[in-house]
Amino acid sequence: MSRLREVYENEIVEAMTKKFGYKNVMQVPKIDKIVINMGIGEAKENAKILDSAVKDLETITGQKAVLTRAKKSVANFKIREGMPIGCKVTLRGEKMYEFADRLINLALPRVRDFRGINPNAFDGRGNYALGIKEQLIFPEIEYDKVDKVRGMDIIFVTTANTDEEARELLTMFNMPFEK
Repeated sequence: MSRLREVYENEIVEAMTKKFGYKNVMQVPKIDKIVINMGIGEAKENAKILDSAVKDLETITGQKAVLTRAKKSVANFKIREGMPIGCKVTLRGEKMYEFADRLINLALPRVRDFRGINPNAFDGRGNYALGIKEQLIFPEIEYDKVDKVRGMDIIFVTTANTDEEARELLTMFNMPFEK
C-alpha cells in the first residue's frame, strides 16, 4: 500500500470529519481517479510524434495509454473525424496514489520558478485540473531521449461535492497551492 493512501485512510478522514462534521465515513471525499491527457496537434502530419508521446506517457504513469481521436472534422485545423490527435491515461487505486505522490513530492518541485499551483483551477464540482508545460519534470523521463518538449493536463477527479471540500482534501495530500 502506498504511503499516500495510508495517510488518507488514517489522518485525512479524521481531520476532514472534524472540519466538515460528516456523520458517516463514506461522506468523506476521496480522490476517485487521476486522468492524464496529452493533446498532440502535430499528430495529423506525422504519426511518429504520437508514438513518442504515448511512450512518454506510459513511462510516466506505468500504465498503457489510450489514443484519443477527433470527434468532429474541423477544416481549419485540417482534422478529419476519427483521426488520432492525442493520448490519455486514467489512473485508479494504487497506481493513482503512487502517481499523485510522485507528482507532488518529486515532479512539481522540479518546475522552474515554482511558487505553487493555482488554487482557483477547480471546476465547481470538486475536481481539480492542472496543466504542465513539459514532461521533463518527471524523473522517469531521460532528458537525452526526448525528441520534443510536450505538456500535459492532469485532472484530479474527487468525490467532493464542493470546491472547498476538494481544496481541503488536496491540501491534506500536501498539494503545493499558491498562498
